[in-house]
Amino acid sequence: MFHDRILWNGLALIAGALVLAAAGLSGLAGAATSDPFAALRVTPSAARAPVMPFDLTTLDGRPVRSQDLAGKVVLLNFWATWCGPCKEEMPSLARLQTRFDSAQVQILTVTADRHPQGIRQFFDQLGISLPVLFDEDQEVSRTFMVRGLPTTVLIGPDGRVSGRAVGPRAWDSDESIALMRHLLEEHS
Repeated sequence: MFHDRILWNGLALIAGALVLAAAGLSGLAGAATSDPFAALRVTPSAARAPVMPFDLTTLDGRPVRSQDLAGKVVLLNFWATWCGPCKEEMPSLARLQTRFDSAQVQILTVTADRHPQGIRQFFDQLGISLPVLFDEDQEVSRTFMVRGLPTTVLIGPDGRVSGRAVGPRAWDSDESIALMRHLLEEHS
């Protein structure tokens, strides 16, 4: 009986230690997911370099200049109509835009495709509407070091690159909304 009590006390101590260790680990996991960049697998920009000025034209023929975007969180999504993952994530970008006032958050898609009719069909097929900017000479893509599609670059209201993501994301997820809010609050 004495040995049983020692055994049970030892097991209770071990169980207590395991509970404390698990609580500590879950606290660490919570800390990791509280980082809005990490939660969405977006690489934050350490340099926070200012965006090089650019002028692009929309599918509708309107000019968009980088300086016109000052004061907004800007999500630049580089894509192409032939890119399967781009097609998968595009609806989530459109849904993200509906969650924010375009005076605060602007979702812009950038393509090197040269066939406006194909792009219109692409968006019609998906049933979405987003601004499409043409980067025909791919100068803006080179400036942002786009190597694969889709690539998304996040720009803070201060006109500096905040982060980037290569590959598709669920841009309408809670994590994405939290990241956009973080970028807005960071500069308010």
